[in-house]
Amino acid sequence: MADRNAPSASARDVKMDASDLWREEVVTDRKIGTLRVMTPIRADGAPDPARQITFVGEAQMMTNMGPLPISFEIEARTLAEAVAGYGRAASEAFERALRELQELRRQSASSLVLPGQGGFGAGGVPPGLGAGKIQV
Repeated sequence: MADRNAPSASARDVKMDASDLWREEVVTDRKIGTLRVMTPIRADGAPDPARQITFVGEAQMMTNMGPLPISFEIEARTLAEAVAGYGRAASEAFERALRELQELRRQSASSLVLPGQGGFGAGGVPPGLGAGKIQV
């Protein structure tokens, strides 16, 4: 019998990519948004001038299920450009998230399984659950 506490082969093979390291710095105005400044670095920790800094914006969309975190990349070369472009990039990310939520709702609505249709046993009860007095 296998030892359940022993790491699996895939867990032992997990390795970071030393050629794709980034230093992360968080910048916020403490009102509207958060920016993550992703600075490329080499394995020795020195900046990697061969790669460009990446700016990632973060925001939250309030839904009836609670806050939904939204992350989006901001096309910019400097922090000032990223701050100036935050609003536009956030709006685009919110619109994209709304489209994705609408598509998920559409897919969910079209995949409803009703009693008496495929996948249910006699009496509209899923196989193996029996026919109790409580019906959904």
